[in-house]
Amino acid sequence: MMRMPFGAGDFRRRRNHAAPGAGGTTKPPSSADAELTLETLACPDCDLLQRIPPLPPGGQARCARCSETIAVRRVDPLNRPLALTLAAAIAFIIANTSPLMGLSAVGREASTTIVGGAYEMWLQGSEITALVIAFCVVVAPAGHIAFLLVVLFAVRRPPAPRWVGEMLRSAHWMQPWSMTEVMMLGILVALVKIAELATVLPGIGMYAAGAFIALLSAVIATFDPREVWKRIVWADGTIPPSPPTRAIARGHSA
Repeated sequence: MMRMPFGAGDFRRRRNHAAPGAGGTTKPPSSADAELTLETLACPDCDLLQRIPPLPPGGQARCARCSETIAVRRVDPLNRPLALTLAAAIAFIIANTSPLMGLSAVGREASTTIVGGAYEMWLQGSEITALVIAFCVVVAPAGHIAFLLVVLFAVRRPPAPRWVGEMLRSAHWMQPWSMTEVMMLGILVALVKIAELATVLPGIGMYAAGAFIALLSAVIATFDPREVWKRIVWADGTIPPSPPTRAIARGHSA
């Protein structure tokens, strides 16, 4: 085995595939072709370069040298994230269109939504704060969910076009800017401070925002971008190789 010329913790991947046959069609699968579909991975701990066979759902591969997990295939990496993303999109719409909370003090009541709160900040002269809140709490989460939905629907019938890869990159770029949970934490802190001055009435939007945060976390935990890349047409126009039909038992990489 060769040692990769990069430091520990770096994770690089190469995928080889069978060359197309005459007329642009792929050769019938054979034992030699099956070898070419193996992934070559470097262990993130010891940098040992090794070939990983296609894993069954729920399977994992460990490094032969240090026993570190170097590859995991989730049980349902596409359908389950799609269902969770659809549910998250519904919760997000409800959270942004329903009252987030209401306040009752001295016989007067008032309620607002997430967008309404940002708009009020704009009217009161805090334009930069209003823009940051609108982007991190509304625009970024909406973009993240929209890009994920496009990607998950597009890869259901492989091979997926190359623009799906751009959508996946856009979703990855939007993810760190989605800070709905930070907003919820700030709201809870504010509620504790004003609880003695007014009666706080949580609205439907508050519960929907909490559901959205939980669903988005579940999407991130179940979604595997590698399964998407396996179904996208390559940059040179090559059709991605089909996964093997036979089940491969869980094992350690050699």
